[in-house]
Amino acid sequence: MLKPRDASAATGLSGRQRKHLRGLAQRLEPAVWVGDDGLSDGVLETLEAVLGRHELVKVRMRTPSDKHAMAAELASAARAELCGLIGHTAILYRANPDAAKRRIQLPA
Repeated sequence: MLKPRDASAATGLSGRQRKHLRGLAQRLEPAVWVGDDGLSDGVLETLEAVLGRHELVKVRMRTPSDKHAMAAELASAARAELCGLIGHTAILYRANPDAAKRRIQLPA
């Protein structure tokens, strides 16, 4: 079972950057909802589209049996960084590949 700290340790984000992203995410509403069916193709397509537009997204999971595993699976499937897990809400970040179009500037 991966916890949010363990999941980010394998990524390129520092603790300071994850904290910054969690702070930005406080004002966001969940943009993607994972229902009783779990990670379906539709959920993954929606997540891909939202990450492409916004870079930072909250994903609300409806009573998962293992929320840490599902959050890690979401991040892996979307090629995103898991920044935090609060309750049943995962915070995911994926920088825009085009540096000129990035909306979020991470602290060094």
